[in-house]
Order: sequence, then C-alpha cells, then structure tokens
Amino acid sequence: MTTANTDASTEVSTQSSAEASIEAGEAALTDASQESTWQVVKRALAGDSNIDYTQGSIGRMTLLLAIPMILEMAMESVFAIVDILFVSALGTDAIATVGLTDSVITLLYAIAIGLSMGATALVARRMGEKEPGKACIAAGQVLWLGAFVSVAVGLVGLFLAQDILILMGAEESVIETGENYTRIMFGACFSIVFLFLINAIFRGAGDAAIAMRALWLANGINIILDPCFIYGYGPFPEMGVTGAAVATNIGRSVGVLYGLYFLFGSDGRLQLHMQHLALRVKIVWSLVRISFGGILQFTVATVSWVFLMSIVSDFGSDAVSGYTIAVRVVMFTILPAWGLSNATATLVGQNLGAGLPDRAETTTWAVAKYNAIYMAFAAVLLLLFDRAILSPFISEAAVMEYAVQCLRIFAYGLVFWGYGMAVIQAFNGAGDTMTPTWINVFCFWIVQVPLAYTLALELGIGPVGVFWAVFVADVLAGIVGVIVFMRGGWKQRQV
Repeated sequence: MTTANTDASTEVSTQSSAEASIEAGEAALTDASQESTWQVVKRALAGDSNIDYTQGSIGRMTLLLAIPMILEMAMESVFAIVDILFVSALGTDAIATVGLTDSVITLLYAIAIGLSMGATALVARRMGEKEPGKACIAAGQVLWLGAFVSVAVGLVGLFLAQDILILMGAEESVIETGENYTRIMFGACFSIVFLFLINAIFRGAGDAAIAMRALWLANGINIILDPCFIYGYGPFPEMGVTGAAVATNIGRSVGVLYGLYFLFGSDGRLQLHMQHLALRVKIVWSLVRISFGGILQFTVATVSWVFLMSIVSDFGSDAVSGYTIAVRVVMFTILPAWGLSNATATLVGQNLGAGLPDRAETTTWAVAKYNAIYMAFAAVLLLLFDRAILSPFISEAAVMEYAVQCLRIFAYGLVFWGYGMAVIQAFNGAGDTMTPTWINVFCFWIVQVPLAYTLALELGIGPVGVFWAVFVADVLAGIVGVIVFMRGGWKQRQV
C-alpha cells in the first residue's frame, strides 16, 4: 500500500511538473510575442542559447537568426571591400592580382562552403531532435575534415602560385606584382577554411551571434593591419599588395581562435570536449556525403566564375579591374539577402529535425518574399547611384565604364537572385545539397559559360557579353529553384 501511494504520489508530482513546464513554455512564448522589434534586435545581437527555433512566430525566429547572420556576412564581404579599397591605390596591376587570385581561391571557398553546408545541416538536424551531444560529435568531425582540406590546398598554393596566375591569363606585370599575394592567400588557407566551418557549426546550433562576433573581430584586425602592411606605416614593412594577404590572414586566424574558444567553452549551445573529437567513421561519411553535394554545388558555380574571369581577362587589366570591383560591390549590397537565406538553412534543418516540415516550408516562402523586397530596393539604388557607389574604388575612366556596365546589368536580375538564394538554402538546410548542384550545372555550365563565350568572343560584344550571360543564368536559377522546391521532395531527406 505504501509503495502504491508512493508511486501515485510520484506520478502526480511528475504530471504536475510536466504541466508546469508546459505552462512556463506557453508563458515564455506569450512574453516573446509581446517583444518590440528593438527588443528582438537586441536579443539577436546579444545571442540567446535558450531560444527554441522550432516554436513561436516564424517571422521573429527568422529575425533572431538573420540579424547576426546578415552582420556576419557583411563582415565577410568587408574583407574583400577593404582589401580592394586599399589595394586600388597601388594601380591596375595590383587590383588585377586580387581579382585573378580571388577567382581561383573561390574554389577553396567552394570546398569550405560545401563542408559548412554539411556542418550546418547535420548540427541543425541534431539540435532539432534535441540531441546536443550528437551535434557536438558532428562538430568534432567537421574540424578534422577542415584540417585535411587546409593542408592539401595550402601545399598546392605554396608551390604553384605563379602557375595559378599564368593559368588565369595574367599579364607578366601582374605575375611579378602578385605572386607572393597568391602564395600567402593559398598557403594560409586554414584561416579561411576554419572560420567558415566553425561559424557554420554555430549557425547550425542557433548560436549565430557568436559567428557574427568572430567575423567582427577578424575584420576589425584586418582593417587596422591592411594599410600598415600595404603602405608600411609605423614599424610595419611596406609590402604592397602582399601586405593585404598578410593582414587578411592574421585577422581571420584571430577569428578562428575566438570561435574555438567558445566552441570548447561553456557559454553556447554546444560545448565540445576531447571525446567529441574521436573519429566516428559513420558520421564522417554522412558529413562527407552531404558536403560533397555542397562542394560540387559551389564548385560548379565558382569554376564557371573562373572561366568568366578568364574570358574577361582577354580584354585587358582594365576590364578585369572593373569587373572585379563591380562584383564585390554587388556581393556587399546583397548581404542582407544572404543573411536571411542562411537563416533559412538553420530553420529548415531544425524544423525537419523536430518533425515540422510544413513549418519549414512556410519559413522558406516567408524568407523568399523578404529577399525579393530587399533585392528590388537594392537594384533601384544600384541603378540610380552606380557611379557614386563605384567612385571610391576607381580613378581610371576605362575601368569605371566596365564597372558601371557590369553593375547595371547585374542589378536587373537581383529579385530573381533573391528568390533563388532562399530556396537553395532551404535545400541545403534539409541536407539535399545535390538538387542545387544540378540546378547550378544547368544554369551555369549549360547556359552561362557557353553564352558568355559566344557573346563576348564569337559575336565580339566584349566583357558586356559576359555580364549579360551572368544575368541570364541568375534569372534562370531563381525560376528553376522555385519550381523544384514546390515539388517538396526535400522534406523527406534524411541526414
């Protein structure tokens, strides 16, 4: 009788605790729904490890993730903007060096971004399933893959820097000016790879504010050191364009150390320990399988950009410089859309892990709408103020004309690009990285590259033909992405 009474008492106590927990959760959701927009912004910037992204207002959850992700992307792009701003004073050859090197190093970005897709998808899914321990194990395997990629790519860049520039069709003066820049950017690639991967882990876990702060720190150091190493201010050596590579990699390396501190600390959603770094072949294979599609996805896109740059380089350093600057301005301009799209990947992954596919789909359409509105606004600004936007980076009239043409043509396709980014990241967040890969193969290789070659070289239109080919491919990618997304196969993806 005593045992029965004890069991009954325990059951009542447990039920009361569960009911209290539910009531507390409902109260928290009610309080959250009463937050002002400014309060949500402050929470997003501060970071909150107690937020459940599978509950509550979709708009609010998107905002909480998107704000730090937008600012993170802004800092990533500021790296490129700051470098080109300081380097532009060194002349056309220096700008061309940065443009040609970056066109090739985007292949490394493709690998890093592909791996980061796998990291975000796997960590987000485990967090949605309420399995933070398994998410930590997945994060540990990501770090091992990052180390392998860094060593492999770094060795190639150290020994083949000159060959890379020659392959890209660089003029002799550009090779002489930029060989050391290229060597350092590739040789120190671990700073790029690990910054991408560690931040992807944080994003998948919902700790986007930590990833944002890592980029802030890295970029702040880069801004300070760039002019010091390029121009030789104070005790620093004057290194020219090579100094930009040194400053960038020092900044990124500090950002990596900052991320590792929190990844192995106790302030975030994930707390890695040494046992999480033990090799798990099955998890590594799952990560490689997801990441392989992501790597292919971005490799297909970035190799097409390499070919486009190669075509543009046939028309001289002025064309390359104008194209390089215009592309960087456009990439910086669309950062809010990229941040929103990255939030989609985390939200889709966590909601699928929680068994809420319809909520994942609703979130994607909401982000696509927000993207389209922002991109329309950005396009108008680029078209109205093109020369004013470009003038801080350009002093030569020929370079300005190429940059203006490129900026205007790209602006026409931004709305379609916004829709495409949202649905592509939804696929990636679900772990379906191969669908965007096939979309990229069709849009960039079957359409964009042949069209660029035909317009620019066969029909003699010049670099403008390349710009129009990019416009056509971006519009097509947005349309095809939306059509495939509506079919819904991504909802059944297992990771």
